[in-house]
Amino acid sequence: MRPMSPALRRPGAWLRRRARWATTALAALTLVGGTALTATGTAKAAPQAWTPKPSPMTTPWTNEVPTTTPLPEYPRPQLTRPDWANLNGIWDFAVTSADAGQPATFTEQIRVPFVAESALSGIQRRITQNDKLWYKRTFTVPAGWNGRRVQLHFGASDWRTTVWVNGRQAGAAHSGGFDAFSHDITDLLNGGTNTIVVSVWDPTETGGQAVGKQRIRDVAPHPGGGIFYTAASGIWQTVWLEPTAPAHITRLDMVPDLANNRLKVTVRGAGTNGHQARVTVSTGGSTVGTATGPVGAEFTVPVPNPRLWTPEDPFLYDVRADLLSGGTTVDSVGSYTGMRSVGLARVDGLLRPVLNGQFVFQTGTLDQGYWPDGIYTAPTDAALRHDLQKHKDLGFNMVRKHIKVEPQRWFYWADRLGLLVWQDMPSMDLRTPDAAARTQWEAEYDRVIDQHRSSPSLIMWVNQNEGWGQYDQARIATEVKAHDPSRLVNNMSGVNCCGAVDGGNGDIVDHHVYVGPGTTVPSATRAAVLGEFGGLGLKVAGHEWYPGGGFSYEDQPSAAHLDNRLTGLLDAIREVRMPRGLSASVYTEITDVENEANGLLTYDRQVVKVDEARIRAANRALVDASRGSTAPLTLPTGQYRSLRVTTPGLTDRYIRHKDGAAFTEVVGSASDALLKNDATWRIVAGLANSSCYSFESRNYPGEYLRHREYRVYKEAGSGDLFRADATFCPVRGANGGVRLSAYNFPEQYLRHYDAQLWLATPGGTHTWDNPALFTEDTTWTVEAPWAP
Repeated sequence: MRPMSPALRRPGAWLRRRARWATTALAALTLVGGTALTATGTAKAAPQAWTPKPSPMTTPWTNEVPTTTPLPEYPRPQLTRPDWANLNGIWDFAVTSADAGQPATFTEQIRVPFVAESALSGIQRRITQNDKLWYKRTFTVPAGWNGRRVQLHFGASDWRTTVWVNGRQAGAAHSGGFDAFSHDITDLLNGGTNTIVVSVWDPTETGGQAVGKQRIRDVAPHPGGGIFYTAASGIWQTVWLEPTAPAHITRLDMVPDLANNRLKVTVRGAGTNGHQARVTVSTGGSTVGTATGPVGAEFTVPVPNPRLWTPEDPFLYDVRADLLSGGTTVDSVGSYTGMRSVGLARVDGLLRPVLNGQFVFQTGTLDQGYWPDGIYTAPTDAALRHDLQKHKDLGFNMVRKHIKVEPQRWFYWADRLGLLVWQDMPSMDLRTPDAAARTQWEAEYDRVIDQHRSSPSLIMWVNQNEGWGQYDQARIATEVKAHDPSRLVNNMSGVNCCGAVDGGNGDIVDHHVYVGPGTTVPSATRAAVLGEFGGLGLKVAGHEWYPGGGFSYEDQPSAAHLDNRLTGLLDAIREVRMPRGLSASVYTEITDVENEANGLLTYDRQVVKVDEARIRAANRALVDASRGSTAPLTLPTGQYRSLRVTTPGLTDRYIRHKDGAAFTEVVGSASDALLKNDATWRIVAGLANSSCYSFESRNYPGEYLRHREYRVYKEAGSGDLFRADATFCPVRGANGGVRLSAYNFPEQYLRHYDAQLWLATPGGTHTWDNPALFTEDTTWTVEAPWAP
């Protein structure tokens, strides 16, 4: 082999080189109408009747999509070969009734791989369970592929897809909307111009299959819609051809084994009886380790002194797998890997998820993966990368891909950029699924796991969400863990929500709390995460999908309020919830989606609503804090103390009760006994949670400081609500002071304002939420009691 050039001596160089090697075969491929593909895989423009439809919102990439060769990048970065041919572009198109056969004529044209409901497809109309989609195009096989098998690949097509080549069906119909599939079409080719016909039937929510958030509805912006969005029917990921040897590699399973400085690999293949596999790990053109083993069985490759993959340093090794027949290499594929481990461990006595053996707080967003122009399909590879890069720009280190599975290039960018990925399995409809739906859903889930199991960024599988289509939660969690023991498993995201039933097992207990951040705590066997929170909304005029139709979980009156409110939530997680066991949080959400207006970016990706530097700083502070001591602040229980104001100019004031309400007042040695008693409190273990505290009146035993409708009182009471209202969690303030967060509203702090005591919210809209002196007014010193 020739030495690599310096430009190739870095992680991922194998993939880029493979993409360039593909050019030799592409020149011979033809599109409908005889237009030849160029050396880069893009098509020369030819007169076409096809035009895109106007998009309801224009992203920065809407008008950058090539007409005849959209998404020209190599679609499978972890299994690359030098020769391939992209079939994306203009196909003939027709829609028939769901039970009809192939139409005699195809009267329309569609731009693949954009779904029929999207503007970028050129069709942009509602598709229902009564429709069947038909696609047709021609191609010729490059002469250089002679003697090899020809594979036809689909990145994804939603939902039941049947393929014919030259009038004969290629394999069985494929049922599934989120997994890739392929057909060996060699024996169906004719040696000249070949014709592909594809039919797709997609019942969306009227069927029993995985649909995620898709619902059949008008494709034009409209009011309502809630948290569900426009359906995405038909081909929605790249379609491509690839020549292979009769015996060839079909998949690489790679699991880092840091404890033994090695990579566990399983090379899977077709027609490989009697063959062996050789796997080589390298970096910068230099071999790190190599090993040979049986096809279809695990063996190991040494990776001495591995450079670990982390969000801060997402280092990737190049991988090459060769299929050997005796001493002859009959097939080779390129790939990459990141050396990292994922698990659970006790940290300061609490169960935490750990990356490479270390706890690092996972702060991320909910990422729906929808686009106003392409719906399920990002308009370009740059657009696909953009949302992940924005996570990094905003200081997040994690992303929850919410009940959708993205193309493999999305995982490639997450691997390259350094984002931890929680991958949801797309849910079925909300109803309880029947036996056939369960069988289909579980089979598709297994295929999704298999296709993405080697991505270093992917650290957790999320099985079900908020009880949607829920069943057999514990069994599924056990089986997913057995299928992929190298990752964490979340049996149900949002076990506290919407009738969800917790399977009780898996690695994670996951709550959804809007606005949050709530009080999720770990158990003896599961780490605690906040699977959804936030949902702060801000509508941006000129950047709304349906102007005036947007909604959120809490509307913000201005960008400044949004910044203050969001940083307040992140600070509350850092100061209050993380020390008490929370290990991860998922903010809703990275972008607006249709009528959801709670994104950090607008749906068209044209406007970042928040101050990037400020949000990044809050996220970095959260991550940095998790690397140090996470033990919570403690106060002296069973002792009397007085709480003094620290606001400059008011430091002679203390918390006292008067006529049942709480105030601050000047207290000194000359004050009368009643005032001194009113300003003295007994610190006891929290009535709602013993890791926090309650403050009992010195002169009215059994009565406690409690909040009610934001105002703070001295009251007696019982019941869960009272106990929660009367419990406060201390966090470190400036200059040795203490801030007191409400146990049941961790983002709200005990504050004095105009001598009255309130629960105040950073970024809140009440008078007592005024940002001026907010930190000073919410910081107290715990001092000797005025009335011992």
